[in-house]
Amino acid sequence: MVEREQAIESLVADSRSLKLLQALQDGKLFDLKAESKLVIGSESSLGYQLTDAISGENLPEVERSAVGKINLTNKLRSTLRKVIGQLQLNVDDADARLIAVKAMIKDIDDKSLELLRTRLIQEQDAKVRAAIEQVLLIKDLDSQDKTARIAAITALKEHNSQDAANRLQTLTEKDADGEFLEADSDIRNLAEAALVTINGRLKTYAAIETVFFGLSLGAVLVLSAIGLAITFGVMGIINMAHGELMMLGAYTTYVMQQLMPNYLGTALIVSIPMAFLVAALVGIAIERGVIRFLYGRPLETLLATFGVSLFLQQAVRSIFSPLNRSVSTPEWMSGSWQINDFLSLTWNRFYILVFCLLVFTALLQILKRTKLGLEVRAVAQNRGMARAMGIPTARVDAMTFGLGSGIAGVAGVALSQITNVGPNLGQAYIVDSFMVVVFGGVGNLFGTLVAGFTLGIANKVLEPYAGAVLAKILVLVFIILFIQKKPRGLFPQKGRAAES
Repeated sequence: MVEREQAIESLVADSRSLKLLQALQDGKLFDLKAESKLVIGSESSLGYQLTDAISGENLPEVERSAVGKINLTNKLRSTLRKVIGQLQLNVDDADARLIAVKAMIKDIDDKSLELLRTRLIQEQDAKVRAAIEQVLLIKDLDSQDKTARIAAITALKEHNSQDAANRLQTLTEKDADGEFLEADSDIRNLAEAALVTINGRLKTYAAIETVFFGLSLGAVLVLSAIGLAITFGVMGIINMAHGELMMLGAYTTYVMQQLMPNYLGTALIVSIPMAFLVAALVGIAIERGVIRFLYGRPLETLLATFGVSLFLQQAVRSIFSPLNRSVSTPEWMSGSWQINDFLSLTWNRFYILVFCLLVFTALLQILKRTKLGLEVRAVAQNRGMARAMGIPTARVDAMTFGLGSGIAGVAGVALSQITNVGPNLGQAYIVDSFMVVVFGGVGNLFGTLVAGFTLGIANKVLEPYAGAVLAKILVLVFIILFIQKKPRGLFPQKGRAAES
């Protein structure tokens, strides 16, 4: 056993052994019994597809019985991880070197320390250099030299690292008898002061993260509500099928990914205009087939659109089944932006936030700079006068409802990246959408934007203290009280639009 451990440690001098050792760690290193040769095996239909562990030469497939797996003890695994980390210090990929350095913090010996000091002289990447310096500083906390320990604590105070904070915390802890583990009071006091500084920054980063998640939730609320701001806010139609139009957009994304399974990013981009088109056509059909007969009758409109929502849900269940469907996230939207150990921002939420602002800007330009937008605003302000001036109000109603429905479909594309795609997807957002529109001010798009972000941040601020469900209840109670004071919302309509 000792010989095997020494053999593994001796391989650190040869960078070519990294692939072999990684295969050993992953349980893919075998002994080819017929030739007593080390091989790397990957599973195949016959048994294993082999590669020579030394030369890298491809070998024929063999049955499972033709090879013997090389097993490891826990002690050998620990040694193996250490040696692989040491070898990865010299690979070309900076990210791999960074991972190797961070892995060494937990278990570092004198040999690893020497390799790190050597690597620090050669290292060009700023992140890897900072990580190596941090490991060396943490190691200096165990030094017998008090001056070196004080210098290490002073330097670590400026690091945004959980590992540094955890190590400093051990200098302030007590044993079972209530005695400090660290005998030197100067070191303890410095460590406590450093922890206060680090924890202060941690709270700041936590606040930034809360605001980011609040804005990302707000972006989802704005996307959900912005289409409703047109159909309900501008046209005055209570559309209970709005959530189902978002659901259609999400299912359109699913269908596009099924058509282009090898191009997830392209499928997602193509889904945006396709979802708009599908939802807009369904919306126009709803307006022409149902709603145009019910203008001026809000209760009947509410009941009719509720029936339409049930119909759309059942149609989706019949076509796609009642089960949730999986929509994959493209690689460029996966993962997170790791700023430091205390702060990371998820890419999918970031892209949805940007997407929300782009959709809002595009909709604003349509309403302000196009003929349709001019007609929509004219009909919204004074339907009778608009009709008298020759504006085809029936066509404008259909196009306006189609525009709002299309925006709902686009919102469904975004929702498909953060939640399950199923027949009930829209039900989770319909109430929130109405809350945002009413809170912001009926018919005011800027009000919808501000209200969405405000409610998103409020939810995320309250969640750590009250929980997700109670936070929503508190926000709803706040909106009810706010509407009692300002019935027309944050940004009420003014001028002729308000008079109508």
